[in-house]
Amino acid sequence: MAESEAKSRYEAVKEEIRALGWARPGCVTRRYMPCGNPACRCMAEPPKLHGPYYQWSHKIRGKTRSLRLSEAQARQCRQWAANYKRLRKLVRRLEALALRETDRVLGAISRS
Repeated sequence: MAESEAKSRYEAVKEEIRALGWARPGCVTRRYMPCGNPACRCMAEPPKLHGPYYQWSHKIRGKTRSLRLSEAQARQCRQWAANYKRLRKLVRRLEALALRETDRVLGAISRS
């Protein structure tokens, strides 16, 4: 790959990152849960659980942090989580492009 082509690919990936918007690590889950009241419908056979309840969770310094969300908040967090996954993928692409190009430059330096 020519230097100008590598540079233009690198710049294109950087532009994709700029266009992402907010990114939030973690995942959003939808849960249905029993309440524990023995007379409740959630304890019947078959159980009819309460919910849906939405929850965002992410590990920070080895501890899982969770946050209850409304349905609208869950939709927004899902978009941010998708942006975060896309961001990670784009950063890996930047790293690969940078490694390839810097290896080429280092090789050129050693031959001179």
